[in-house]
Amino acid sequence: MKWLMSLHELRGGFGRGLMIGTPYLWLALFFLAPLAIVLKISFAYSEIAIPPYSEIFQYADEALTIVLNLGNYLLLTEDALYVSAYLASVKMAFIAACVCLFLGYPMAYAMSRASKRYQALLVLLILLPSWTSFLIRIYAWMGILKNNGLLNNFLMWLGVIDHPLIIMNTNLAVYIGIVYAYLPFMVLPLYANLVKLDNSLLESAQDLGARPWESFFRVTLPLSRSGIVAGFMLVFIPAVGEVVIPQLLGGSETLMIGKVLWEEFFNNRDWPVASALAMVMLLILLLPIALFNHFHSRELEGER
Repeated sequence: MKWLMSLHELRGGFGRGLMIGTPYLWLALFFLAPLAIVLKISFAYSEIAIPPYSEIFQYADEALTIVLNLGNYLLLTEDALYVSAYLASVKMAFIAACVCLFLGYPMAYAMSRASKRYQALLVLLILLPSWTSFLIRIYAWMGILKNNGLLNNFLMWLGVIDHPLIIMNTNLAVYIGIVYAYLPFMVLPLYANLVKLDNSLLESAQDLGARPWESFFRVTLPLSRSGIVAGFMLVFIPAVGEVVIPQLLGGSETLMIGKVLWEEFFNNRDWPVASALAMVMLLILLLPIALFNHFHSRELEGER
C-alpha cells in the first residue's frame, strides 16, 4: 500500500512539474534562445561572409578566446541617425496610442452599454478586419491614400478640394496605418474593463446629484484606468518597432527604428549593428512592459 501511495505521489509530482515547467520551456525555446542569439551577434564584427559576422567564441591552441565588439553599441550613440530613429519611433508610437485611446474609448464605452445580445456582434465587428491578412489591409490603405486614390477622388468629387492631397509617403499616412491596425488592441481591453463596471455606482452618483459628465469623470474613468493602461501599452509597445507600415505607407523622411533595423539587416547586411539596434530597442521597451505587467497584476488581484 505504501509503495502504491509513493508511486501515486511521484506521478502527481511529475505531473505538477510538467505543467509548471512547460511554459518555462516554451519561453526558453522561443524567447530566451533567440534573444541570446541576437545578443551574441550584437557583439560580433561585420564580415563579408555567410553568415555576415564573426564568431565571438574562438578556440585555438587549446585556448578559448572571447572577442566582444562594443563598437556596435558605441556607434548607436555616436550616429545621430540611430538616436533620431529611436526618438521618432517613441514619439510616433505615443501619438498613435493617444489617438487610438481617443477613438477607442467611446467605441468601447458604447459597446459596454449596448444590449447583451448585441455585444458579441459588436466585438465580432471589431475583430473581423483582423481575420484578413495584415499586409493586404496595408496595401488597401495605399490604394486609399495615394494621389489618385479613393479618398482624393471622393473629396474632389464632393468639391472639397481642387487638387489631390499629398498623404501617401508621409508621416500622416504612417499614423493612419498604425491607428487602423492597432485600434482593436485598444478597444478590446477597454471593453473588457468597462463591461464589468458596477452600474450601481453610477446610480449612486446620480442619486447624490452628480451630472452624467461628473459621473463619467469621477466614477467611470478612474475605474477604467487599468483598461486604459493595458490598451495603451498593447498599442505603444508593438508600434515602436513597427516595420511594415512605415515601409509601405511612409516616405524617405519617415524615420522609425523598425525601418532602420530592416535596412541594416537586409540592405546593408550589417547584422551586428542591426542586432545591437534590436537589443537597445528591447531595453527601451522594458519600462512600458513592466508597467503593463504591474497594472495587469493589480487587475487580476482586484478580481479575486
